[in-house]
Amino acid sequence: MRGIVYKSTGNLYLVHTDLNMIYKCNIKGKFRSFGIKSTNPIAVGDIVHFEIIDHNELTGVIYEIETRKNYIVRKSVNLSKQSHIIASNIDCCFLFVTPNNPITSSIFIDRILVATKSFGIETIILFNKIDLYTKIDIEYIDSLNKIYSSVGYRCLNISVLKKTNINHVEDLMKNKTSIFTGHSGVGKSSLVNLLDSNLNLKTAKVSKQNEQGQHTTTFAEMFDLNFGAKIIDSPGIKGFGLIDIEKRELGDCFSEFLLFKGDCKFNNCLHENEPNCAVKQAVKSGVISKSRYKSYLSMLVDEDKNYRTDFWN
Repeated sequence: MRGIVYKSTGNLYLVHTDLNMIYKCNIKGKFRSFGIKSTNPIAVGDIVHFEIIDHNELTGVIYEIETRKNYIVRKSVNLSKQSHIIASNIDCCFLFVTPNNPITSSIFIDRILVATKSFGIETIILFNKIDLYTKIDIEYIDSLNKIYSSVGYRCLNISVLKKTNINHVEDLMKNKTSIFTGHSGVGKSSLVNLLDSNLNLKTAKVSKQNEQGQHTTTFAEMFDLNFGAKIIDSPGIKGFGLIDIEKRELGDCFSEFLLFKGDCKFNNCLHENEPNCAVKQAVKSGVISKSRYKSYLSMLVDEDKNYRTDFWN
């Protein structure tokens, strides 16, 4: 049998088949020796093949994964030499950003964008909770909007509470498999509930003490929405380390750098300490955002350290 993994909880996987059947599957013991260096060899979004064990109980054993077209991965929290695949076979990533309660920093945004761009995943930035913005919040979001729209990212102001621009989000999601990501408390699960009234995902208020989202989504899970879309709701991310990106490749994940790298003195310029660097000159002249360049340096210089700071809320 062939199906798509909709939920992964430890060693149990819920697999949906083309016949709209849901099987509870495990994996064969030898499966973990297939060379997959991950704490979860199977992820939500994987297309798998499995043997049916019990037709009445709808149970099976997965024996094969089809080649992934892409995936989003993070460094494992407890096992520094391994990774954790958040989800696979994604058409679009929606990154939720809020100016406070909780605040989303530009460095966090850039880490997500580098991760998705490195795997060729389209990313759309959603500035949520616009109904609650103060004057300072508006200035902060406007500055982010200017930075990211100027380098080619689609940005959209939304309010889940007031249902502002939700119809545009639906249009962007139709006939696609999308993932919602961002800090806990930014409104991911609330938007899923709004998009499809048949769903009732748990949500929680943001802690007033530290303005951090309270963890409600424990495992990534895929849902079929009633307007012809699939959505993967993922646990909130507190930090996001990068893996599988070489230092020489990192600059290519910043599209604005590509416009200038050809004018650098050295072909292998890292845009860090090298002389006659066209990218650094573009930052100095204001053509490239200083915050984007700062994010780049933080990923470049603190490479190993940043990998170890990645964990779920």
